[in-house]
Order: sequence, then C-alpha cells, then structure tokens
Amino acid sequence: MPKISVVINTLNEAKNLEQTLSSTKWADEILICDMHSEDNSVEIAKKFGAKVIYHKRVSHVELARNYAVSKTSGDWILILDPDEEVPDSLANRLQEIVAKMEQVNFVEIPRKNLIFGKWMRASMWWPDYNIRFFKKGTVRWGEKIHLDPQTNGVGIKLDPKEDYAIVHHHYSSVSQFLDRLNRYTSVQANELHADGIKFQWNDLITKPLSEFLSRFFAHKGFEDGLHGLALSLLQAFSFLIVYLKLWELQKFTDQNIKLVEMKSLVQKSGKEIGYWFKYSNLSPNPFKRFAQKVRNKVV
Repeated sequence: MPKISVVINTLNEAKNLEQTLSSTKWADEILICDMHSEDNSVEIAKKFGAKVIYHKRVSHVELARNYAVSKTSGDWILILDPDEEVPDSLANRLQEIVAKMEQVNFVEIPRKNLIFGKWMRASMWWPDYNIRFFKKGTVRWGEKIHLDPQTNGVGIKLDPKEDYAIVHHHYSSVSQFLDRLNRYTSVQANELHADGIKFQWNDLITKPLSEFLSRFFAHKGFEDGLHGLALSLLQAFSFLIVYLKLWELQKFTDQNIKLVEMKSLVQKSGKEIGYWFKYSNLSPNPFKRFAQKVRNKVV
C-alpha cells in the first residue's frame, strides 16, 4: 500500500496546530516545515510524532512548499495549512483513491472556509477547489502568491460536498484579515511591479469596484448576507491597497486627473452597479434602494 505524507508549513501557529494534527493521525507521515517559530509550534508537532524540518522565513508559503515536499518519504502528499483540518470522511476518500485509482496523479479538493464564524458558501469562497493531494513528483508550486501549482498527469476533482472538504478556519477577526492583507498586498504589488505593470490613477477606482461586483453580484456574495457584503468590501479594499503600494513602488509619480475624466469614470461605474442590481433578482431588497441612490447621484 502506498504511503501518505502530510506536509504543513508553520510560523507561530501553536494556537491552530494541535487541531490540525489531530485530524491527520491516519497518515503514515506528518512533516512540519517550520520557519523558525517563536512560539511552541515545534514542541506541539513533536508531541504528535511529526518530523520537523526548517526553512528560512519567506513572505508567502509557496516559496517553501516544494522544499517541504522534497523532504517527505511518502508516495502521496497531502498539503495542509496549519489552520485547516481533515474530516474523517475526507481522509477515507483520499485513502480510497490511493488504493483503487492508480491512474490518478493529483486531486482537487473543495475547501470549507469559516470566516467570522460563518461557513461562506458564495462570493468565490465555495467550493474553493485546491490541488492539495498528489503523487510525489507530479505537482510543483511556482514563486507567485496564491497561484495554482503546475501539474503532470491525470487529475480528478472531488464532488463539492461538505464531507469531502478540507475545513479551513480562516479569518476569525477583522484585525486578522487586515494583518494578512498588509502582508499579502505587499507581495502582490511587488509581483505587479516586477512584471512591468504601470500604475494608473483610475486603477484606484476600477480594480476595487471590479472585485466587489465580481464577488458580491457575479458570485452571489449577497446570499451570505452581511458576511458576504463585508467580505466583498474587504476584498475590494485589498485591491485598493495593492495598487496604492504599486504606486509607492513607482515613487509616487504624480498623474494629472481631469475632472471630466473622473466624472466619466464614476458615471460608468454607477451604470455597472445599476446593471448588477437590475439583473441579480434582488428585488424587493434593501440593497435595491441603495442602488437607486447611487444611480441618482452619478447619472
């Protein structure tokens, strides 16, 4: 029977790690790749019998994943974040795949994101497929943040069922969201700058608005109620910060803003908002009254 290794990258994750490790006792090997934590993450890992290796601190986990995978002894690898856990039903399904589906090389697993105390079922938070289970040597991560890894061979996607989902104890507070936002947006801005993207003042309006409309309307964030609205706004805010940081990287170069151009952009934005209210079947709904106020101001 092929062996399964679980890989978890850690940095000061003592508050989450025990729950995660408790859900992986069925695996043949647990490998912790620690970035020199200052809490007792390593002690907790060793208590569960995990193999511990070290990696220098990096800005995002993708830069350390390939190294961690290379140090495993298993034939199959399950990648977990330290704030995730594996329900028994998913563990059984993964072991079934290893035993019965020799032609499969990698598996896309849905992820159940718990944010501010709620399972987010819309606005791109579900089923949130991730390639997390694979035969060793068939999956490799690049250096950019939050991008899917490169794969070789045949893959399958598990059904979008709660029983087959990794449970992700995501943001528990607004402060936590903002802390991560500050770190991630710096990485994203640096990647844009390295790719030669030039900042334009209208990015500060179009990028956040596009992200909000996509999450709240196109991906039905409104179905998650106030949680959906709050997270759609926070994600939009993250785009604002990314492009402000890109501007900063480009030495805060001044740009002339003509009011007539600003008016045209705002009018176009208002029409986009109005379109989504009209075609999202929200009526009757308090958001419709908000949309009408927006249209009255910008048209």
